[in-house]
Amino acid sequence: MSRPKKILAVASSGGHWLQLLRLRPAFEGHRVVFATTQADSRLELADEIVRALPDANRNSKLRLAWLMLCCATLVLWERPDVIISTGAAPGYFVIRLGRLLGVRTLWLESIANAEEYSLSTRLVLPYADLTLTQWPHLARPEGPHYCGSVL
Repeated sequence: MSRPKKILAVASSGGHWLQLLRLRPAFEGHRVVFATTQADSRLELADEIVRALPDANRNSKLRLAWLMLCCATLVLWERPDVIISTGAAPGYFVIRLGRLLGVRTLWLESIANAEEYSLSTRLVLPYADLTLTQWPHLARPEGPHYCGSVL
């Protein structure tokens, strides 16, 4: 097996965060840094490294700019080998910024988006190395691809 990778696992709060936590067994043997907008997540993952990010969305432009700056700082500070995100805005920013640095990236669309892709997924599609959907009928040959669901 190759050397352990440093994984930056990023998600906003709520369902995005819960789905990211369900991926934890896949990270075994690697160094993982979690980042989220969920304030109490450090208590949830006492034995893990958890970085806090500000919460923002498309309706709060100034906070979105602050989030982007915080994400850039996070990616530059952590220097991950791989970035994995289940969404939304924080994941989009770290994947975009990580790709500029040559980091391998994976985006997993939320299972809640059963009818169409989320805005974040539509925006990240051209930039993520691998984009996955949790619904087979939303898979496309060019991505997102379907490999199962995490729930």
